[in-house]
Amino acid sequence: MSRYDHAGFRTALTGPFTSHAVFFNQDGSIDYQAMKCALDFAIQGGSRTIMLTYGDSLYSLLSDREVGEMTKAVVDHTKGRAMVIAADRQWATPQAVEFAKFAKEAGADMVMALPPNWAGSVTTETLVEHYTAVASHMPLMVVTAAFSGIQGIGLKTLEILRDKLPFFAVKDDLCGAFGRKLGSMLHEKCAVVSGGQKQNHLDIHPYGCDGYLSTFICFKPDFAKAYWQAIQADNIPQAAGIIAKYEAPFWDMVLTSPGGFDAVIHGIMELYGLAQRWRRKPYYSLNDKEMASLKEFMKQQGHL
Repeated sequence: MSRYDHAGFRTALTGPFTSHAVFFNQDGSIDYQAMKCALDFAIQGGSRTIMLTYGDSLYSLLSDREVGEMTKAVVDHTKGRAMVIAADRQWATPQAVEFAKFAKEAGADMVMALPPNWAGSVTTETLVEHYTAVASHMPLMVVTAAFSGIQGIGLKTLEILRDKLPFFAVKDDLCGAFGRKLGSMLHEKCAVVSGGQKQNHLDIHPYGCDGYLSTFICFKPDFAKAYWQAIQADNIPQAAGIIAKYEAPFWDMVLTSPGGFDAVIHGIMELYGLAQRWRRKPYYSLNDKEMASLKEFMKQQGHL
């Protein structure tokens, strides 16, 4: 069973924490030593939760077997120093349930369920059934990326789960108006966290949001801590100023780089000596010239 009760889950999901990336050697093999370095750095930087995700953990490049191996390796190396959230990879209900059982046996504390939805194939009823089946074996986190294109079904599903389950957590990837509705509807009973960026957290914060997935806590935790101190002090102008000075220019650069933001994040981890830049093909990895430009940008912004 998980080490956490409902209050403990909310506490562990409060503040900035990390979405754990998967790192590779140049030959495409998983770099488990880099995984350990990144985990240690994030935990020492203040991340009370280690979250595996379909996206940042690059499940799109892993086999089912590797997803299991990575989950077990993260739990084993974290050793109770932080809460661990396992993640499935768009499996049908029976396989999602089997993975929840596996994650529980491996020692994870919560499981993030991401049900498949090809061509609008789910309904509110089937989603509720799916999440309830998973939650019968592990504490549940719902990720709202599952509701892309079906936001009305998603909100109704969450409303039913709120009244049906004793507790669950939600990671919001849709943000904006959806995130504000979600916070207002769920936060009194459920833990709510925002994905992506500080500005997404600040947008939903007045409506009910415990914490957020922080990019900076993976390599420059001082910025994450400064933002959270401003939030705790209810100093919204200061929090917004940190976003404007540090986060906005960073993401303007990241989102226009070859290979997308994840290629840049892997490059940054190499600059910090925590991992290597490589990702499995067909995903793009930054070349030496792009790494040099990235290093110069990071110096100019005060990140290095």
